[in-house]
Amino acid sequence: MTTRTDDAAPVRPVSLGGPLIRFRVAAYATGVALLGLVVEMLLQYVFGVELPQFVKMIPMVHGGLYLIYLLLAIDLAIKARWSMKGTLLVLIAGCIPFFSFVMERKVTHKIQAGAKL
Repeated sequence: MTTRTDDAAPVRPVSLGGPLIRFRVAAYATGVALLGLVVEMLLQYVFGVELPQFVKMIPMVHGGLYLIYLLLAIDLAIKARWSMKGTLLVLIAGCIPFFSFVMERKVTHKIQAGAKL
């Protein structure tokens, strides 16, 4: 009695090009919106500058972009099979100024090298 292992279909690697590009765009957009939010808060609360109404919408813009960032990061994490720790670090990166830019670079290098986060 022999068992054949060659009957199993070969596992095709998942292409991460599309999810990675979407994540990168979301990371940059979230990072820029967060920097805008920090500037807006400094002007308003530290320096007491009365800002126009459209500037006061920056928190909502950042919040919306952050939700998109979360969804795209989770999508990439599932497809790239990241660890829980790596996934949580990437998810938190959208809340810390400049950290989303740093994590975007790290994620891009890891994905292109075929390594897990």
